[in-house]
Amino acid sequence: MKVFYIRCSTLEQNEARQVAMAKEHCADRIFMDKASGKNADRVELQKMLAFVREGDTVICESFSRIARNTRDLLAITDELQNKSVKFVSLKESIDTATPQGEFMLTIFAALAQMEREGLLQRQSEGIAIAKANGVYKGRKRMDIDKSKFVRLCKEWRDNERTAVSIQKAFGITSTTFYRWVREYGV
Repeated sequence: MKVFYIRCSTLEQNEARQVAMAKEHCADRIFMDKASGKNADRVELQKMLAFVREGDTVICESFSRIARNTRDLLAITDELQNKSVKFVSLKESIDTATPQGEFMLTIFAALAQMEREGLLQRQSEGIAIAKANGVYKGRKRMDIDKSKFVRLCKEWRDNERTAVSIQKAFGITSTTFYRWVREYGV
């Protein structure tokens, strides 16, 4: 079975070009998401991954329609391979049914990963320079009523209050809550 996956980032974007490609490639089934590709938690993508079976072929206009980052792309294509499902990306001429297609997918993923790591390294170096020059000092610490926090934590320790209620009262995450518990010795 030929399964075509379509993704548009926003409601304003038009999927007509990708639908035409699906028809041109005689897709038996189309799955379409209108969502960002920044993560793989997309409803139709998950339905498509659950739907495909051994011998099927998943086709998309570009691998950027399936995933916007290397980790997700490799995880999704691995899942397809484990199900013996072929993956075809039209724009990049990648077909994982062939050794050359598998090789090209790996090369594209490696290049994308290298670029991402280079970007993170440059960002880290820039932050280090800014910190050294006194420009970047990180996020400001919250001003809190320490005595109120200690009092509420004593109630928490006595099972009169939940940690979540204290977190909500101060607008903090659980990580910050437990860090403050350690810092204030409560």
